[in-house]
Amino acid sequence: MNDWQNRTKMVHGGIRRSQYNEVSEALFLTQGFVYESAEQAAARFIESGPDEFIYARYGNPTVAMFEERIALLEGTEDAFATASGMAAVSGALTSMLKAGDHVVSAKALFGSCLYVLEEILTRYGVEVTYVDGTDINAWKAAIRSDTKVVFFESMSNPTLEVIDVTAVAKVAHSAGAKVVVDNVFSTPVFSKAIAQGADVVVYSATKHIDGQGRTLGGVILGTQEFIRKTVEPYMKHTGGSMSPFTAWVMLKGLETIDLRVRAQAQSALEIAEAIKGNSALERVIYPGLADHPQNALVQTQLGGNGGTVLSFDLKGGQDAAFKFLNAMQVAVISNNLGDAKSIATHPTTTTHQRLSESQRKSLGITKGLVRFSVGLEDAGDLTVDIKQALAASKI
Repeated sequence: MNDWQNRTKMVHGGIRRSQYNEVSEALFLTQGFVYESAEQAAARFIESGPDEFIYARYGNPTVAMFEERIALLEGTEDAFATASGMAAVSGALTSMLKAGDHVVSAKALFGSCLYVLEEILTRYGVEVTYVDGTDINAWKAAIRSDTKVVFFESMSNPTLEVIDVTAVAKVAHSAGAKVVVDNVFSTPVFSKAIAQGADVVVYSATKHIDGQGRTLGGVILGTQEFIRKTVEPYMKHTGGSMSPFTAWVMLKGLETIDLRVRAQAQSALEIAEAIKGNSALERVIYPGLADHPQNALVQTQLGGNGGTVLSFDLKGGQDAAFKFLNAMQVAVISNNLGDAKSIATHPTTTTHQRLSESQRKSLGITKGLVRFSVGLEDAGDLTVDIKQALAASKI
């Protein structure tokens, strides 16, 4: 199976068939499992085999299928499925950190990720230093001999900065630190973060992995030792594991993820090129455009693929941004991304509203910034819709 291409892996990987030999993966909706004897129950609590289960919070056959399949795509030894993307971020970090540890993080992060670092980890004695993730010299200056973890979004939300995974990993590993990468915007289709030096990768499976706005989920990927000795004990006792139904939905999403993400990224590039220079805009941000500051890195790190999201800054600030959003006819206003439906978001008043004005300014999140997640609609229809909404924003 390891020799198969990703599309094949995502259709057949990880399948556990029951005695009925079903074609589609079975959904095991059960909270517990029956033992043939008291002796078997006692033995299983000491050590469980790959197809031996105890309790849904600890593991489930449907969840195990999802974990194995996504690990095949990411190129890791193992994975642990979580109840949400933030359960994956907080679980990965909290399970490996303790009071007195030092973390270096890129400052350009999703608001909830910042909350975990600023409010939760520091509350329990973890020291966090923030850097400009695109500046390798800043990483070198901040990482210390006692740094335990470095953390960053490989492509930042919502300003789409791209961080050099290989370069940061080299600096971190020279100091003995582990590299934890939130890979949502880069997607598991385009990114090869593990091969490029990341030790742990996390995803909000809610986004491209489901890809159709149905369920919340997340996943932590890494070595078998890390997943089963560090992550699993923490997650199964704190209760952040994925439900079997969600895992089944995610398995169905993985079957089409390669097709969907490539189509969305192609449309995103076409739209970015079509609206670049529009008189209503201050700037268009898309990593696939030649003028993006990290476009050369996109070529090597992501195979030239700029992702499924673009952001653009309207000249009229928040008023213009709201007029734009309210004028859209195809895309919808919501705060998810990676969906089959195109979704537009105003980060200043939604996903990043808890940040101070100075924090948003330092991250380049202006009042006129709109984040646009490109769906599976026709790229021409989306371009027409965006252009008419941009025209309406100037009225």
